[in-house]
Amino acid sequence: MTNSLRPKLIATDLDGTIVTHDGQISQRTINAFKKARDLGVEIFFVTGRPPRWMPEIREAFGFGSAICGNGAMLYDLMGDKVLEEWLIEVAAQEETVVRLRKSIPQVSFAVESHNYFHREKAYIPRWDVGLDNIGVENIEEVLKSPALKMLARCSQQNLSSDEMLEIATRELDGLVTVTHSNPHDSLLEISALGVSKGATLSRMAARLGIDAADCVTFGDNPNDFSMLAWSGRSYAMSSGHPDGAKYAKSIAGACEEDGVAIAIEALLDLPTA
Repeated sequence: MTNSLRPKLIATDLDGTIVTHDGQISQRTINAFKKARDLGVEIFFVTGRPPRWMPEIREAFGFGSAICGNGAMLYDLMGDKVLEEWLIEVAAQEETVVRLRKSIPQVSFAVESHNYFHREKAYIPRWDVGLDNIGVENIEEVLKSPALKMLARCSQQNLSSDEMLEIATRELDGLVTVTHSNPHDSLLEISALGVSKGATLSRMAARLGIDAADCVTFGDNPNDFSMLAWSGRSYAMSSGHPDGAKYAKSIAGACEEDGVAIAIEALLDLPTA
């Protein structure tokens, strides 16, 4: 039976879900989340982003909890502090590189924690240009400490993200968690084994004493599917990955058309008991 009460927790992905492809967050979206917060609903921003990409979210909303790195970090959004991390140990990083180099020969790597980003020269960054503009020949040179996330890219776009994910899921089974957040890119995002947006969000909800049935999630890509599957009510973006409907209970309108805000407005009109 579908829950017909107002949710106690709303969790949303950022990019492609409430942040448009040109980096905008609409006023209608901000207002919907503010109203939810004012009604006592717990708000979580659950993203693949590292904390250094969160200031605009802090400025836009001014409230909420944050889960960064696809579930690898609980982050104090307003205080700009790392609260907890679930990191990839060095041995698992090294073995991941070995297995992916074998199975996807064109692959290049980057690795990040909350305060650094290292990449191979062959790894062409899209966003972190300037933070590290030199690069190393082989990522193994810099795998010295546990990492928030590893990134594996086919810079020549030889394989799509979906094709890479199919290979990596098989090759990395039991070693790390692998996903992606952009079907149009050739990029994998790798976390510690068992770490995902859904796993960390469920842990946070449990700490708050909130059941999955009272949670609503929004997302657009495979890195969101774990939380869309977990929560009692969930919305895949109509503008997102075509597989979203397999995991979510509902479909929201496109990001560019305020799909999340429209859904939240309706959810907040529901009774509390």
